[in-house]
Amino acid sequence: MSDKTYQIHVFGKPGCAKCHTLQGRLDDLLSEPEWSDFEKIYHDLETEDGLVAFCDAECLNPQRVPGFYVSKLDPTTGEQRPLVNPTPDTPDPATGNSALYTWVGLQTDYSPAGRGVLTPRMIESTLAKAKAL
Repeated sequence: MSDKTYQIHVFGKPGCAKCHTLQGRLDDLLSEPEWSDFEKIYHDLETEDGLVAFCDAECLNPQRVPGFYVSKLDPTTGEQRPLVNPTPDTPDPATGNSALYTWVGLQTDYSPAGRGVLTPRMIESTLAKAKAL
């Protein structure tokens, strides 16, 4: 069992450049002291366990990988629970159409406006939102 308050459940595939970039950006961010209460959990979508975790999440679009959602430790049960997005219909300017509807998280927006990039600003904004809940 982890001692971290938050877990970032990342969904990606080997050989995916955008998946690799997201992981690197998360690793860079999580190396900073202010994010020390977060840990990254990677779910490889080319494995059975990764697909089960993806299906259990019930909130990511398979055509918008990579993506992630954030869970928080429930002190009464000792289990991680996905954080509910308190404003699903109003994404903040930093995350735009990449924000998940159900949970606090992001998924890649491949539209021309999104360009398929989850920026460091988007990632940090999402983690800050998780901390504020």
